[in-house]
Amino acid sequence: MRTLPRVVLALAVVGALLLVTVWLVQRRLIYFPDRSAVGPAAGAVVGGRDLLLRTSDGLTLGAWLVPPSGVEDRRAAVLVAPGNAGNRQHRVPLAVALAAEGFTVLLFDYRGYGGNPGSPTEDGLARDVRAAREALLDQPGVTADRVVYLGESLGAAVVTELATEHPPAGLVLRSPFSDLAAVGSAHYPWLPVRLLLKDRFPVADRIAHVDAPTVVVLGTADTIVPPEQSRTVADRAARLTRVVTVDGADHNDPSLVAGDAVVRAVVEVTPV
Repeated sequence: MRTLPRVVLALAVVGALLLVTVWLVQRRLIYFPDRSAVGPAAGAVVGGRDLLLRTSDGLTLGAWLVPPSGVEDRRAAVLVAPGNAGNRQHRVPLAVALAAEGFTVLLFDYRGYGGNPGSPTEDGLARDVRAAREALLDQPGVTADRVVYLGESLGAAVVTELATEHPPAGLVLRSPFSDLAAVGSAHYPWLPVRLLLKDRFPVADRIAHVDAPTVVVLGTADTIVPPEQSRTVADRAARLTRVVTVDGADHNDPSLVAGDAVVRAVVEVTPV
C-alpha cells in the first residue's frame, strides 16, 4: 500500500509531461505542409501565371492564377483555400476542372507551405487568405461580386472566417468540420483537446453569420472529418443552398478533390 501514492504520483507526472508535450507540438499534429518549392505556374497548368501575395504581417507568398480554358468565360473567379497538407501543385486537377467550366482560379499556399516563409497558425492563415483575395481582386476584370470561395477541410474554416468580413458571391465548403476541437477530439478522445488547443477555427459558429449562398459537400465515408460535423455546419449556415453527399467517399477521394460534385457546387453558387 505504501507504493500506491508513488504510483499515483508517477502517473500524474507522466500525464503532465504528456500534456505539456502535446501543448508544445500540437501544431505539428494539425498542419502537414509540403514545404518544397513549386515550379512556375506555366509548367504546371496551361496558361498559368505566377503571382506574389503580400500579407499584412510582411510575408511574401507564392500563388498561381489559372485562366478559364473552356468555351465559356463566366467572368467569375474562384479563390481556392487548401486543406492542411500538400501544396498548390496538388490542387492543379481542381484548377483545371474549374477553368474548363469557364472560371478564373487562384491557387495559393499558406505560410510554411510550397516554399513559403513562416509557420502556419489560425491568425496567420487568416492573413494569408486576405492577401490572396486582394491579389485576385487586383486582376483585370475580377470584381468582388463575382468571386466564389472554395475551401477544402481546413480551408473551409479559413474561407468561412474570411466570409464573415468579406462576403463572397458564393461559398463552397468541402468536408468542413464544426470546429477544430471537435475534429481533434474525434481523433484523440483521450486528450482534453478543448483545453489544450491554440487554434480554434469555429466554423459552425461563424457560418451562421455569413450572408452568401452556401453549398456543403461531404463524403459519407470520411475518416478525417466525421460526416456529421459537415452536416452540423450545413445546419448552421445562414444561407444554405444545398448539401451535396458523395456516397462512399473518404476525405481525399478523387470525387471530393476535383470531382464533378465540387465543380457543380461552384457553378451552382455563382451568379448568372
